[in-house]
Amino acid sequence: MSRHAIPQVYLLMPAPKPVRVLHFADAHIDMANYGRHDADSALPVRVMDFLKALDQIIDAAVSEPVDMVVFAGDAYKDRNPQPTFQREWGRRIMRLSQAGIPTVMLVGNHDVSPASGRANTLQEFNTLDVAHIHVADRIQRFGPDELGLPIQLIAVPWVSRSHLMTREETTGKTLETVVAMIEERVGELVEELVAGADPDLPLILSAHASVQGATFGSERAVMLGHELVLSGQIVNDSRLDYVALGHIHKHQSLTPKGSHPPIIYPGSIERVDFGEAREKKGFVLADISRGKTEWEFVKLDTRRFIDIKIDTPDAGSFMEDVIRQLPQTEEVAGAICRVQLSYPRDWEPLLDEKSITDRFQEALSLQVQKHRQTEKRSRLGDILSLETLTPVELLEKYWQSVEMNDEEIAALQALAQEIFAAADD
Repeated sequence: MSRHAIPQVYLLMPAPKPVRVLHFADAHIDMANYGRHDADSALPVRVMDFLKALDQIIDAAVSEPVDMVVFAGDAYKDRNPQPTFQREWGRRIMRLSQAGIPTVMLVGNHDVSPASGRANTLQEFNTLDVAHIHVADRIQRFGPDELGLPIQLIAVPWVSRSHLMTREETTGKTLETVVAMIEERVGELVEELVAGADPDLPLILSAHASVQGATFGSERAVMLGHELVLSGQIVNDSRLDYVALGHIHKHQSLTPKGSHPPIIYPGSIERVDFGEAREKKGFVLADISRGKTEWEFVKLDTRRFIDIKIDTPDAGSFMEDVIRQLPQTEEVAGAICRVQLSYPRDWEPLLDEKSITDRFQEALSLQVQKHRQTEKRSRLGDILSLETLTPVELLEKYWQSVEMNDEEIAALQALAQEIFAAADD
């Protein structure tokens, strides 16, 4: 045999099999806005919607079957979930454990208390040492020994200031400076973990964070202010084979199809509000090999959101125009609906709201939002009266002047009050 010939046994050896990974994020299973309670379970119907979406994901993981599940953070809407919702989440995650599917769950910003030393909402899986379930509450690398698979995963859960920096390091520094320091520290930690990984095994980076270049969904309204943003340099690293992200509710790939590594937000599993009305909801299945990954987005069967903006140009045919533009009753059955009306304030007596609500009898929920148009000058008032208003009151005047709806104004006003209160401390 020539010394340059390749032994036939090696020619016959198959290439390593890709590791099939199911990636999802932002479950928020206890979101109960819109709708009513279910008579049988006593749970809010919307909570059941989120649980049904989660069931589809768990069913897919078990039936595929997949080799591994990555949950990129935010199991609940806040860090103090009711025991009933923790029970429902636990039941579904235990199905993955019982099926022997290694599962890594990142702690998201809705899962963790800002106070140092407090338990996170996923802590019980670590406390009880649930088989095959790994909770990532710090920046770390999981390897074949933990996962039982020929793959590695670097986890970057939600990063808070208190977890990475001491009080002495941040004293006297501006918030912008502190955030920049945290971003640098995270970058250094990730680089160290990437450099120390086995170069022959596939490597996943999973993070619950914003990434430069991502398109925010409606969740941006509750993310005002300064937060960690991962640089493109951290995630767009050829040594990585897949980047599994969470935190942004809009499904998106931050790299063109076919590029390596894929950098993917699967998005939330159900629509949180009307800002997500037209977004597809689902999860990602990825076949990950060293140097090559193929992935697909799998759409979930979720409840419809129907958002209707009515055009009413003429006072003489105001209600006729409204009714003509509404969908038929059977078209909105079971949907969460919003009708947005915009009309001059002096047309108010012409509005017959009952005629509108009658058309939506079969809908799960209906909101009628009225944008009453007036001259912006009269909305803002004269300069003398403005001088007597507080900053928060001035902001409310501004939101009204740019025709924001009541729901958006309420959310922004609450955030503004928190910001002003923090500035006064």
